[in-house]
Amino acid sequence: MLAALPAAAQSLGGSARVDAEASRITSDRQMITVDLALSQPVPYRIRHLPSPPRLVLDLNTVDWGALQAAPGPGIRDLRLGVAANGWARMVIDLTGPYRLREAGFSGTDPGSATAPRLSLRLERDTLEGFTAIAQDEDRFIASYGDALLHPGASALPRSAQPLVVVLDPGHGGADPGAERDGLRESDLMLAFARELRDALRRAGGFEVALTRDADVFMTLDARIRAARAAGADVFLSLHADALPDGIASGSTLYSLSEEASDQSAAILAERHDRADLLAGVDLTRAEDAIADVLMSIAQVENRPRTDLLAESLISSIDDHGLRLHSRPHQSGGFSVLRAPDIPSLLIELGFMSNPRDLANLQDPDWRARMQAALVRGLQDWAEADAALAPLRRR
Repeated sequence: MLAALPAAAQSLGGSARVDAEASRITSDRQMITVDLALSQPVPYRIRHLPSPPRLVLDLNTVDWGALQAAPGPGIRDLRLGVAANGWARMVIDLTGPYRLREAGFSGTDPGSATAPRLSLRLERDTLEGFTAIAQDEDRFIASYGDALLHPGASALPRSAQPLVVVLDPGHGGADPGAERDGLRESDLMLAFARELRDALRRAGGFEVALTRDADVFMTLDARIRAARAAGADVFLSLHADALPDGIASGSTLYSLSEEASDQSAAILAERHDRADLLAGVDLTRAEDAIADVLMSIAQVENRPRTDLLAESLISSIDDHGLRLHSRPHQSGGFSVLRAPDIPSLLIELGFMSNPRDLANLQDPDWRARMQAALVRGLQDWAEADAALAPLRRR
């Protein structure tokens, strides 16, 4: 149903509050109306689920406040909550097959005297008609989780902290990175990072910082310190290197390890560290003294979280129909990934040495699809990571 909703409503972002006194949820035997007064418009998605019939409304990101709805001729029950990834969820248990007929925002024009309102209108339908448009519940859960879907589900907290994502555009300043056809890796990655930052902010539920927002040189240690200063929950270092012809193509995600997973990973790790050495930064003093300690800490807790992050991003990239390396998750001794308490990945979006990858990196449509994939992957990871948090605390 999301694809059928107004594009303007889907693209809006940010946090919002529901004004419970100005909102209304009513029903009779032929129609259900949901009229939510919000402090600002936000992205939303709507699904029907069968057996029993339900309507699921997810908004990003909303505090439900004191909103409530009494059961009525069309509504058996209503549950509200906010998931760990910032998406707020309303589940309406329907007394029968009611089908969404209208949905959209009003009061969003600049200078409007009325608050933004999200209005939904459902009409009574046949069971066959409802079943035809209802989504398979297993597929829904695989994509969005099962929170609040069934009566008796544990209530979710009514607020959620945003996920702090630090994006690290590789190279910069005296270190341009790979160069092909007059293009520099440092410039391409800075442009991509800015676009991804905007996409994450539009999605809601994220705070985003860049390690650099200009063409300047930063040491690898300075990038880690910038992530820590921002309170990063996730650190993504963005690259598009060049390797000898035939070695690599397609998007590849690298995590930290003492031993490189293959020749390409070893070459890339050495090349990234070499930039610091050429700039007069000595990596060896800290490396030998603390590498073993950092690695042992990372492997206790951070390694599984980082692996799950890589899996979530790879799955989303694949779901968006984007080309991955034949071995999309690899590892190596990348110094920029050595924060032991922050899930960190180095993402080679593509390789400038590959003509197809280089064309993709310059294609606005491809970049937008990749950014959407990374946003979705981060949302999925945040939800899965939060679900595993109690197990880690034990």
